[in-house]
Order: sequence, then C-alpha cells, then structure tokens
Amino acid sequence: LATGPRQDNSIFYEFRTYDIKPSKMKEFLEMVNKYIHFRTAHSELVGFWYTELGALNKVFHIWKYDNFAHRTAVRQAIASDKDWQGKFISAALPLIEKQHNEVAYLVPWCQLGKPPKEGGVYEWVTFQMKPGGPALWGEAFRAAINAHVNTGYTKLIGVFHTEYGLLNTVHVLWWNESPDHRAAGRHSAHEDARVVAAVRDSVRFLESQQNALLIPVQCSPLK
Repeated sequence: LATGPRQDNSIFYEFRTYDIKPSKMKEFLEMVNKYIHFRTAHSELVGFWYTELGALNKVFHIWKYDNFAHRTAVRQAIASDKDWQGKFISAALPLIEKQHNEVAYLVPWCQLGKPPKEGGVYEWVTFQMKPGGPALWGEAFRAAINAHVNTGYTKLIGVFHTEYGLLNTVHVLWWNESPDHRAAGRHSAHEDARVVAAVRDSVRFLESQQNALLIPVQCSPLK
C-alpha cells in the first residue's frame, strides 16, 4: 500500500498511553512531576497530559527521537539509569494497568507547533482512514484540517501519521483556550460553508474517529 511522502528527515515521535488504576492517578502524577527529570535527561519530552474527557484514568506522553538508532540507545540508557529505575519505575509500575505505544511521523505539510500561551487545554483526535495512506486521502485530509485552522478558533499543534501501530491512522493535536471556547468555535465552524465542503470531501476516506480532552501536567513542555 502506498504511504505517500513524509518529512525529509528521520525524526519520529513515540506516543505512549498508560492506563492508571483509578485510585492511583493522583499518586502517579505526583511521581511524574517529581522524577521526570531523570527521564528527560536522555531524550526530549514533547508533552505529558492526563485525560479529562473521552477517556478516563489515562496519561498520554509524546517523545521525540532523531531516528530508530537514537531510540534504541535511549532505551538502553534508561534501563541502566539507577535513579529513573529505582525512584520512578519500581514505584510506578504497580500503579499502571496497561501500556500502549505508537510511532508516527509528522505529515510533510505540518511542523510541530506551540500554543500562543499557557493555561489552555488540548484535544487529541484520532482518525482511522481507509487503507492506501496519504497517497489516497492526504490532500482531502489536509484541506479539512486547514479549513478548521482558517476559522481561527483553534491552534494546530501537530498532525501525525502512524508508522507502527494501527496503520492508516492520523492523530491531530489541537490547543484551545478552554473547553467552552473549543465548543463555541466548533459550532461556528460547522456553519462555515468552507469547512462543511472540506469535511464532506475528507470523510469519503474516513473509517472512524475518536477524541479526548487532555490536561497538561505540571512538568509538560507543552502547557
């Protein structure tokens, strides 16, 4: 199946989702804020959030790697890091019920963005597209994303296409000032003829979609 183009370099992003025991979320987040510096000494953390709507008792974090050799070296280093293993991993593992990861690239027409200010909320939207990759649906999908961006109510942070995990999946990370600001913006956008036309064209290639409202933790670079 065609996968279409991606960015010219080998940089990729690993998405890690942990299901936390419901009674242990507060404890887990406190440990993350206290000890994450041991982990970020080895590679770049893009963002760290917990889910507020769309999923419960989950944390979600994004890590950036130069290439797969870089990730291998980092994983070996953290396995030998006594502070990280002893102070965080050994205490955190009993609080985690399940782990899931994916590897994805930024789509070639998107650069990783930043919010205009701190204090907002993030929306993580996952689109399961028809098999064929961006060569089939890339242009229509891009038009739908840009139509929402052009309304001005939301800030696009990144668009990612999976390389490992469920294929033909696109993840889109948005920032909004608040959940109410996001709701008002979407109501307005869905009355915009340009948005409606772009979305109608894109959904021809859509299998399913889901989203979650994310709240950044104290240590998250993206706040």
